[in-house]
Amino acid sequence: MSDNLSFQDLYADSVASIGKSDKISEATRAKIRILQDQRDKLLSVNAMKCSDSRGRVLPEADGDIRNCYERDMGRIIYSQAFRRLKHKTQVFFNPANDHICSRLEHVIYVDYIASTIGSALNLNVDLIRAIALGHDVGHTPFGHSGERVLNKKLKAIDPKLYFEHESNGLRVLNILEKHNDDNGLNLTFEVRDGIISHCGEYYDERKLIPCRDKTEEDLSYLIPKKDRKGPATMEGCVVRFADKIAYVGRDIEDALRTGVIASEFDVPVVTDGVGSSNSEIINFLVQDVIENSMDKGCIMMSDHAGDALEHTLKENVAKIYTAGKVKTYEKYCDVMLEGLFDAFYEAVQNIEKAEDSKSSSIRQFAGFVKNHPEYKAGIDTPLPIYVSDYIAGMTDSFAVSCFNEMYKS
Repeated sequence: MSDNLSFQDLYADSVASIGKSDKISEATRAKIRILQDQRDKLLSVNAMKCSDSRGRVLPEADGDIRNCYERDMGRIIYSQAFRRLKHKTQVFFNPANDHICSRLEHVIYVDYIASTIGSALNLNVDLIRAIALGHDVGHTPFGHSGERVLNKKLKAIDPKLYFEHESNGLRVLNILEKHNDDNGLNLTFEVRDGIISHCGEYYDERKLIPCRDKTEEDLSYLIPKKDRKGPATMEGCVVRFADKIAYVGRDIEDALRTGVIASEFDVPVVTDGVGSSNSEIINFLVQDVIENSMDKGCIMMSDHAGDALEHTLKENVAKIYTAGKVKTYEKYCDVMLEGLFDAFYEAVQNIEKAEDSKSSSIRQFAGFVKNHPEYKAGIDTPLPIYVSDYIAGMTDSFAVSCFNEMYKS
C-alpha cells in the first residue's frame, strides 16, 4: 500500500462507490426506487421530497441505493473539512480535557436534535442530516474568535471583503473539497441552502417560515448574512433552531468543567420550567418545537420557550462568552491568527519567493495557493481570500504549530 493512501482514504472510496456496484441487479434497484418513492409519498405535505429536489449545479444520475440527500451526506462526512472538525474549538480551548465539546461533537448534537424534531414532524430526515452534518465545515480554528479575526483582517485590506463561517462553509463544499477528482462536492440545492442559512446566532427568533422562492443567486457566499434570506425548506429551518438548542446548555456544562463558571451561584439563570441541566433544557425545547410546529408550514416555538432560550443565551453571553478567562484566551488566539494572516498575506504577494522560503509553513501555504482551484483556473481572486481559505481550514493544533514554527524558531 502506498504511503500516500491511508486506510481512511480507501474506506472513503469504498463508501463513495456504494450503489455503483454491478452486483446489484436491475430488479433490486427497481425495488429500492419503489421504496424510495413510497417513503417520499408518506412525508408531510410540508416536507421536502427527494423527488422534488432542485438538483445539482452539474446534473448527476442519482437514484441508485441512496437518495440524493443520502449521497450528499456521504460526500460531507468523508470530506477533509468534516474530519478536521474534531480538532477545532467549539467555545473552550482545552485540548487536554476530552470532555470539552469540540466542533465535531457539536455537529453530532445538532444532527441528533434536528433529526429527532424532523422525524416527529414527518419531515425529510435525510435532508436534515445532510444539512446538520455539513453546517459548520466553514468554521475557523478557535471558534468564533478565529472568525472575528479573519473578518477584521480582510476588512482592513478591503472593506468589501468579510468572513462568515456560514458562507465559507458553502465555499469549502462548492470549491475547495474534491469529489471524484473534481473540485466541489456538487451538492443539491436544498443541502447547500440549509448550510449557508443555518445561522444560530439570532437569539430572538421564534418562528421560521421557509423562503421557498429562493434561487441559485440567493445561495451566493458573496451575500453577507444580514442580507441573506432564511432557509428554503422546513428541514433547513429545523437545523437552524437545533443549532441553538444544541449549544445553549452544553456551553454551561463546559463552563463549569473549565472553571469559567466558578460556582453554582454564577451559573446562568434558566427560566422556570425549562430545566436546570443540559438534558432537561434540550428535552423542554425539543418538545416545545414539535408541539408548536405540528401540522404547520413553519417551525416555531412557544413564546415561553422562545423567551427562555433567548434569556439563557444572553445569560451565557454575559457570564460565559465574555468572561475574563474566555476573553484572555481569545486574546491569545487573536495574536496567533493575526500573526499567521500577516505572514501568509506577505507570502501570497510573491508565491515563487514563498516556495523557496526557509519556513516550512510558508512553503506549505505556497503549495496550497498553487493548487487552489481558483488560482489554477486563473480566476481573479483577491489575494487575502487565499489566506482566509487556508487559515479557516486549519485545526487549532495546526494553527499553533504553524505560528510556533514561524515566530519562535
